[in-house]
Amino acid sequence: MSARMGRWTVYVLIAIGFAIACAVLSNWQFDRNETRSEQIALVEKNYDADPVPLADLIGTDGSLDPDDVWHPIVLTGEYVADEQLLVRNRPHGGTSAFEVLVPFRDVDGRVFIVDRGWVPPGDGDSPDAVPAPPAGEVEVIVRLRPGEQLPASGRGAPEGQVPTINLPSIAELVDGDVITSAYGQIVSEKPAGEGTLGGFDSPTDDPGPHLSYAIQWILFALMGFVFIGYIIRTEIVKHREEVEGVPAPITKSRRRDKDADVEDELLDAR
Repeated sequence: MSARMGRWTVYVLIAIGFAIACAVLSNWQFDRNETRSEQIALVEKNYDADPVPLADLIGTDGSLDPDDVWHPIVLTGEYVADEQLLVRNRPHGGTSAFEVLVPFRDVDGRVFIVDRGWVPPGDGDSPDAVPAPPAGEVEVIVRLRPGEQLPASGRGAPEGQVPTINLPSIAELVDGDVITSAYGQIVSEKPAGEGTLGGFDSPTDDPGPHLSYAIQWILFALMGFVFIGYIIRTEIVKHREEVEGVPAPITKSRRRDKDADVEDELLDAR
């Protein structure tokens, strides 16, 4: 095998390796696009569905079916206001707000964590004021949400606060049989509590850029082969011109250069 053939083989192998990497990244973006489409479909199916009792979607085993996320449920019972918790660093209103978690004791005896909304930060580590939940028997409609992971950084929070809505860790701070598979983002409560908390925005239906990114990676893979092909062709043309004595095809730029040389020779002759 000649040195040229060996070099071209390396070029092709590089193009193949680049194409494989692009294919992996493209497939990853296709998977992300599919996951995002499933999330949007789930919101469209559940978000505005009719509320059902807690026991209809979270049975005695306490588990939440992923297909029931965002579905509204009706809670009847009372808030456990003295065990209220604040979640730090939540992005609302263009700032790091606090979300207000209040345990709710349902008529079936179980405790369900209700996110009543958010309040802006105060001057210190806590908000200046937090509206109290209604006392006595209350009917609350919430949308089911899965709990969150503990922060990877291991950051904590002051007493009475939590860094994320990690339900198992919250259950350790709350008395009673706490459901740890889901919590609820409030929709309404009757009667209403004192003051007003910030509400929650509807989830976006933007599919994101994943599909376009996937197509771009495919195009990058094709461009890699085109580029390697161009390099090999350039070397072949150069070899034919310099070694074999076969002139390379005259391009427009070379023709212009040749015409300029002829003009220079004519001027010199004058």
